[in-house]
Amino acid sequence: MSKKITSIGGQALMEGIMMVGPHKTVAAFCSEKGEISTEEITSPRLTQKYPILGKPFIRGIFAMIDSLRLGYKALSLSADKITEDVGEEELTGLDKWLDEHLGEKMTGVIMGVASVLGVALAILLFFLLPTWLFNLLQSAVPAEISGWRSIFEGVLRIGIFVGYILLISRLPDIKRTFQYHGAEHKTIFCYENDLPLTVENVKKQGRFHPRCGTSFMILMLLLSIIVGFFIPFSNPFLRTAVKLLCIPVIVNIGYEIQKFSARHPGNCIRFFVKPGLWMQRITVKEPDDKMIEAAIAAMNAVIPENGEDLIS
Repeated sequence: MSKKITSIGGQALMEGIMMVGPHKTVAAFCSEKGEISTEEITSPRLTQKYPILGKPFIRGIFAMIDSLRLGYKALSLSADKITEDVGEEELTGLDKWLDEHLGEKMTGVIMGVASVLGVALAILLFFLLPTWLFNLLQSAVPAEISGWRSIFEGVLRIGIFVGYILLISRLPDIKRTFQYHGAEHKTIFCYENDLPLTVENVKKQGRFHPRCGTSFMILMLLLSIIVGFFIPFSNPFLRTAVKLLCIPVIVNIGYEIQKFSARHPGNCIRFFVKPGLWMQRITVKEPDDKMIEAAIAAMNAVIPENGEDLIS
């Protein structure tokens, strides 16, 4: 009997893959020489430490926090793996200055600054900008269009998101990350279908997984349109503040929809999941053999015994 739903998930990294199991989280990396190494990320998940946080309709936001925490640690490891072979004599300009002043803390500081700037940019593009543009449009159009605010803002957010993903997908490093994303999905499918984890078996699996983070992002953007109808404010800053407060609600609802849809394929809720599967055509690419080997190494390290990965 195939494992249709398991508690094993993953995340693509720069030159590697992170697999998250019920008891362990392991990252696997592939060096330029093709050598594969694994490293366990020792950071207990909140839902394991506090079981009450794993209850339906509250577990979504904490699962997202866990994913961000573990992903940050794995990305830090990935960045260290990429730069560990770079000698000091090869560093120039800003890189050399950062290395002299920050040393081993350089990767953490850079990622911390990048995270803060990324959040600020996301708030600007996905919250403030759509509201400001609609207010501008409403002042220029004499007809009453206020009822279309949430749809306008939602469609614009989705357009910005898709455009951003299409733009970065042209970068060679991001393209490789998307290939690792494909290796992650295919390996999870192979395991869920009770097949031996070999490169040949993994190659035969599909790329698009219903529990993918890309699908979840699109689902949240769609749900935000519905929630937006119930936010009466038009001031960009006040509306943005309320939307930010609504994020835990949207995340929890989206998480339950995604889980229900994965357990019951073919139901009407699949309408909300389909756009995310279409989006995976951009973010999930066919991997090469070495990427698959890295995914298998990470998967083998997190598989528990006695079927403890099955979700009831």
